[in-house]
Formats: sequence, C-alpha cells, structure tokens
Amino acid sequence: MSTTDALTIETPTGLVGATAGPRRTDCVVFELHGAMRGSVHVTGTQHPGHWDQFTAVRACLGPVDAFETTAPDDALPRLAHGRTGYHGSLIRYPGDYGDYPEVSVYPLSTAAGNEPSPKTAATLTAVLRACADDVAQRDDLPLILDASRLRKTPSLLRFLNWAAAHADAEAVRCTAESQSAHPARKAAVAAWWTVARWFTTHPHPVLLLMLADYCGSLSRHIHVMEWKAPYFADLAAEDRARADKYRAEVTSLRAQQQRGRTRRRGTQGSSGTKETV
Repeated sequence: MSTTDALTIETPTGLVGATAGPRRTDCVVFELHGAMRGSVHVTGTQHPGHWDQFTAVRACLGPVDAFETTAPDDALPRLAHGRTGYHGSLIRYPGDYGDYPEVSVYPLSTAAGNEPSPKTAATLTAVLRACADDVAQRDDLPLILDASRLRKTPSLLRFLNWAAAHADAEAVRCTAESQSAHPARKAAVAAWWTVARWFTTHPHPVLLLMLADYCGSLSRHIHVMEWKAPYFADLAAEDRARADKYRAEVTSLRAQQQRGRTRRRGTQGSSGTKETV
C-alpha cells in the first residue's frame, strides 16, 4: 500500500509536519508538529452536490469528525507558540469540469468563536488541504469511502427524506402564492381603471394620488402582482426539482446499502475470507 507516512507542509507561519497514523476503518488521523501542534481527522464523505456519491474526503481540525461531534477545546490544533485552539474543516471532491479537484473550506474560528487572522487562516487551510490531498491519493481510499458511506447512510436517508418533504411543501406554498397573484392583479387593475374613470369625470388631487406610483398605491400593487406570479411559479418549479433530486438520491443510497449488505453476506459466507472495511 503506497501511503505517505509523513508530510512537510509549507505555511505562512512556518513548516508543519503531519504524520499519518494507521487507518481507523473510515478515517486517518494526522499528528502535527513543527509550526502547529495537535491533529487533523480525515474521513470520507459525500460529494457536496451529489449526496449519494461518496467521492470526497473531509479534513477536520482536531482528532474527531467535526460534523459528528465536537472536540474538546484542549484537543484542538494550535500554533506552536500559541494557546488558542482552532475549529474548521475542508472538503476535497472531484470537480464537475476538468481533472482538478475542488475544495470547499468551512468556517475557521478560534475555540471562542472568533475569526482567525488571515495569516493563521492560510496556515490552517494549507494544513487541511495537504492532509486531504494525501488521503485522496491513498491506495486504500476506496475502503475509507465505502466505510464512510456505510456509517453515514442511515442519517443521510433521514435527512434527505425530510428535505424532500420540505421541498414538496415549499413547492405547494409557492404554487399557491403564484396562483393567488393572478386574481389579485386583475382586481387591482379593475380598481385602478375605476379610479381613472372617476378622475376623468371629476378631477381631484385625492384621485390623482390614488393613481400615482408609490409604495402602497394601486399602481405599485399591480406591479408587485405582475412579477409575483412568475416569480413564485419559478420557485415552485425549483422546489419540485429539488425534491425529485433528493428522492433520487434516497433511491440511490438505498440501492448502495442493499448491494453492500449482499456483498457482506457473500464475503462472510466465503471460507477463509474476511471483510476488510
């Protein structure tokens, strides 16, 4: 297995060494030394745009997956000559275009919740990126990703089912908003023309004010209803598409879950073999 046991990372605050420990089923923990001390936890995770595809790795400051639990303040990484621990994480995932991976950095902060200086933030990001890149190139990455998918699928299914139901409800609400805008616009237009006829017959400043375009006027209400119908119709379509995507991801995850169970049963039934995940 070709893995990098030790990394040397150039950062704005100096060289940081990161030594990878043995793989722990679905993660690798790096111990830091040099310009930083502490640890970085790297595990597999879903692609940010495709929650049924476990093709990404997530690096978290600290010895645990920050998306599952919070590390104690005294276990957070810190600069070699500093006393402040830092929270934060980074996801490395395949890009939709080209051969280069993409990276998303999640908020970096001190243990007290303050924003780090630009120099410190650059150091933390460089360390997270190097650890994530190293795990992404390991020969046992498929085992890490598969074990991560196995562990996270139940909670992902719960979230995606909730998200699909929420998107469906939003689509219904937006459709109702769009449909209600049509009769409201017609009523407002009819009222405006009624006032216009009154003004033609009996010109009066109050009637002219009712016809003017200002906040709260009939004219402004007509304009609002004109954009409201297509605007909420578009939102409803987006919510329906989002709900369909979530349901498709649920179906995909369940299929992967079933294939994993079948594969594990077959592995356990074979003499002299043992699952390595």
